[in-house]
Amino acid sequence: MARQKITPFLWFDTQAEAAARFYTSIFKNSKVLDVTPMVVSFQLEGQEYLALNGGPRHQFSEAFSLLVNCNTQEEVDYYWTRLTADGGQESMCGWLKDKFGLSWQIVPVQLSRLLGDKDPQRAGRVMQAMLQMKKLDIATLERALQKS
Repeated sequence: MARQKITPFLWFDTQAEAAARFYTSIFKNSKVLDVTPMVVSFQLEGQEYLALNGGPRHQFSEAFSLLVNCNTQEEVDYYWTRLTADGGQESMCGWLKDKFGLSWQIVPVQLSRLLGDKDPQRAGRVMQAMLQMKKLDIATLERALQKS
């Protein structure tokens, strides 16, 4: 089997396997591929990742995040609830940190269409609505676009 050209490589203190098992329990079509004392390989929705037990020297920051495209509000709710479980932290505008400190963006696919509306006032209303939210709410964003 050919390896993908680019693989995200995530540095954990000592929790690489726990993180991989946590993530694969959330996403369908996902599995842990290999576990060694230092490196765990796993797939989420067919995308391969490597997780390193590298020690406490480097921490995650918001400079790197994983974006999850969601087709429905139910999907947004599902991923938001599971990724913030057991000590995860909500942030603003669809961002969160999971219990391992990794940043995620849980984003409805409709957002780019709403923010890209040809009428700058309508798009601006969507942006203002989004800036008030932690978990994104599709219906509220759609209503913001339609306000007169």
